[in-house]
Amino acid sequence: MAKISQVMTSDVVSFPSTASVVEAALGMRGADIGSVVMIAEGQPRGVITDRDIVVRVVAEGLDPSETTLGDIASGEVVCLTPEQTAEDAARLMRRLAVRRLPVVDENDCLVGMVSIGDLAVEKDPESALADISASPPNE
Repeated sequence: MAKISQVMTSDVVSFPSTASVVEAALGMRGADIGSVVMIAEGQPRGVITDRDIVVRVVAEGLDPSETTLGDIASGEVVCLTPEQTAEDAARLMRRLAVRRLPVVDENDCLVGMVSIGDLAVEKDPESALADISASPPNE
């Protein structure tokens, strides 16, 4: 059974809770990713996705340059540790209905992110989801 440290992505983009939605969106575009981790008090406090930006900012008519990540973050974030297993991650994702979980070290500092795609590649490298997750991004 694979440990999270073996399947997680360690190149995680994060922003402080005071960062604007525009800053986060530019970070997502620059890294060609669909989510960033919001950090407050040195620890992960939320995962902001491109969908969050559309639903919570654009659809609500908010100004993305004035709206902060802290303004749109939902509830508490659940994190994993590198020693936990891929099964632990899958169980948590299923229970919480999320697709991504931050990974933190013993000091609760961000060290990675695990996604449903990472788990698919680990569990069944021949699956369609694994193929999609391993493919280069669209231009």
